[in-house]
Amino acid sequence: MSNVQRTVFRLATKLNNAVYRASGGRVMNKARDGIPVLLLTVPGRKSGTPHTSPVGYLDDGGRYVVTGSANGLPTDPQWFKNLRQVDQAHVLVGNREQDVGVVIAEGEERDRLWGQIVARYPGFGHYEKKAQGRTIPVAVLTPR
Repeated sequence: MSNVQRTVFRLATKLNNAVYRASGGRVMNKARDGIPVLLLTVPGRKSGTPHTSPVGYLDDGGRYVVTGSANGLPTDPQWFKNLRQVDQAHVLVGNREQDVGVVIAEGEERDRLWGQIVARYPGFGHYEKKAQGRTIPVAVLTPR
């Protein structure tokens, strides 16, 4: 990604986050295939500075299941790399803020959750094909 693309992406994310917050999550609350969106805040793994990203999620019995699909790019998104380094994060879902515990799903649990995501939002199946062999990671965020 070029510096110009990176700058545009960062500005678009900031705008998305601002609109989501200002509307109490009524605007910018859906992504492709209608997947609901939350705002996830995680400290940077190098800087420690909190970063907020809009992330699609699947409700799994009150837990938020998120996936680092990165639209099928061959590497995990930065926010997921940061998520791997923490055991808690913060989410804004609609107008409700809460701290969450973070667990990276592995093995059968990851496969089960990934299957649920693809069944509910079929577009994610295309990301897996585009990812060039990368296993798309899945994390479970549990409200505290």
